[in-house]
Amino acid sequence: FVVDNRGGAGGSLGASVVAKAPADGYTLLMGALTSHSINAALNPQAAGFDIQKSFAYVSIVGTVPLAFVVNPSVKANSLQEMIALAKANPKTLAFASSGNGSPQHLATEMFKRMAGVDVLHVPYKGSGPAMTDLIGGQVQAMIETAPSAQPQLKAGKTRALATTTVQPVSTLPGVPTAVQAGLPGFEVTSMFGVAAPAGTPDAIIQRLSAELKKILAEPETRDALLAQGAVATWTTPDEATKAVNAEYANWAKVIKDGNIKPE
Repeated sequence: FVVDNRGGAGGSLGASVVAKAPADGYTLLMGALTSHSINAALNPQAAGFDIQKSFAYVSIVGTVPLAFVVNPSVKANSLQEMIALAKANPKTLAFASSGNGSPQHLATEMFKRMAGVDVLHVPYKGSGPAMTDLIGGQVQAMIETAPSAQPQLKAGKTRALATTTVQPVSTLPGVPTAVQAGLPGFEVTSMFGVAAPAGTPDAIIQRLSAELKKILAEPETRDALLAQGAVATWTTPDEATKAVNAEYANWAKVIKDGNIKPE
């Protein structure tokens, strides 16, 4: 494999390159499929690809959990206490995100709708500056990926109230899931996967899928992913396609319900 990092536009530039590549199995996308799904729903004209038509999905290979984190000054020791605080003080609890249209932003919009609260969204240009202001108290809360949140949690500079995953996160011991904390149905992860250009022969897709299954079963691979905060997984091409379609439908609804516009 030759890795060609194509940053920009939330990953859309790299994804659009793969979407236009020959469908011969030699050009693949290893991408943040959650971000790509959001980009496709939020600004389809600028995305440069159709999330449901431009790719042949090989497998979901990893998920990155997110967590509700707050500044220690926030008078809430549980997710329910934060919800009560937000309801008592509409539009005053400031939630940071890594940017407008990011998974963190959309998770916040989903939280607002499902918890029935009105919090203030404050977008930043990246997780780094958002976390800096969270630590400094300029904003009070954030739904952030576990890997980005962990250093400050361990240092005691922030506090985790809940994860957004189906199962508790092993790297955040003692932190309940949002469902366990009393917010039924709230599940968000950042999903990564491998895709090929649409039209790639099925025999190639199945071969790639079979090899990925072997690779992702290796302890070294799983440990390496976990060290970066990602939980290794594997799906069949059909399961991957269904997962991406479900992700797209979910975020399209959140974007519509929240009347969210691209920057």
